[in-house]
Amino acid sequence: MKAPPEAIADRLRALVGQGVDAIDTPALVVDLDAVHRNLQRMAEFAAKHRLRLRPHGKMHKSAEFGRLQLRAGAVGLCAQTVGEAEALAAGGINDLFISNQVLAVPKLRRVAALAHQLKGRGGQLAIAVDSAEGIERLAQAMQLTHAVIDVFVEVDVGQGRCGVAPGDPAVQLARQVAERSSSLRYAGLQAYHGGAQHLRRVAERRAAIAQAADLLRHTRQLLSDAGLAPPLVTGAGTGTFAHEAASGLWGELQAGSYLFMDADYLRNERDPAQPPFEPALFVKSQVISVSADRAVCDAGHKSHAIDSGLPTALALPGQPPLEVVNGGDEHAVLLPLESGGLLPALPALGDTVWLIPGHCDPTVNLHDHLIAVRGGLAQGRVEAVVAVDGRGVW
Repeated sequence: MKAPPEAIADRLRALVGQGVDAIDTPALVVDLDAVHRNLQRMAEFAAKHRLRLRPHGKMHKSAEFGRLQLRAGAVGLCAQTVGEAEALAAGGINDLFISNQVLAVPKLRRVAALAHQLKGRGGQLAIAVDSAEGIERLAQAMQLTHAVIDVFVEVDVGQGRCGVAPGDPAVQLARQVAERSSSLRYAGLQAYHGGAQHLRRVAERRAAIAQAADLLRHTRQLLSDAGLAPPLVTGAGTGTFAHEAASGLWGELQAGSYLFMDADYLRNERDPAQPPFEPALFVKSQVISVSADRAVCDAGHKSHAIDSGLPTALALPGQPPLEVVNGGDEHAVLLPLESGGLLPALPALGDTVWLIPGHCDPTVNLHDHLIAVRGGLAQGRVEAVVAVDGRGVW
């Protein structure tokens, strides 16, 4: 039987001020020192290039980390679901963009209610659209309130997922939004190329964004000719934002993973045009079994997402380098690796192994809390226990 929520909360609160050794495993741990370095580097990049920064809240799903980003200069946050936006708003985030399509009438009524709520707090809600039907349904839902919602026409610039085709189809949707000016405010374009984020080579990512920029440039020109010049183009991710910035076409960056990073992003070739970001999100695990050729820790698929590959093991000073292989729901298998000609070694029974998840966003969604530590993973102390406010909400 699961422990009651209040017992879990009391146990977590008791961790604050204790050393990292007190954290039970498996647990999702955030290195706050690394977070602040990542935060500062991205804020400096955006300021230098005179770009708005609207990080993706779906990565951390936490109002507390969202507020941290706002204090560092972000204009607001993105959310990918209505539920995420509601959870972030409940945590005090007043400027939100649902960067996704919402078509269900009950959800659109929630969108209208959230727009009304944020307006009353001096905030603003925005949303993306990519169809005439979506615009009509949104306009009908907004009639339930006196609020006006910002609307971005999403253009498919290479992702092959959501988004209207570039060119004339985008112009037609922008015109339809502008015609509903009593409740919908035409705010510009969303142009996000998610498929480019994890192309391994810098040249591949640069080429993908160059193609996206060509499509965007053509669309912007047609919109200008029609008297619908987009006030803002928003998009870009952690893997490519320097290329969107260099194009001069995007005015707002949506990068989110830079704050925590993950093993998949760290596999990308380093782009010298972007500031370096370091891993800040870890699954703390313990070695629970050791054999002659392997060790096994207690962090399996239930504690880290594997859609972008398995986690990697962080080797702290004095620890052997390890390969992580699939061990199932409750386990990860650790294999020894040679390093500098030294004989392969394995951790001992009971040792701590820090895993860098393959994909930060869905890994966070597996946990109710993030345990934030200051002073490093080896000797640090727990500074806070942060709720994952938007976990599992739609």
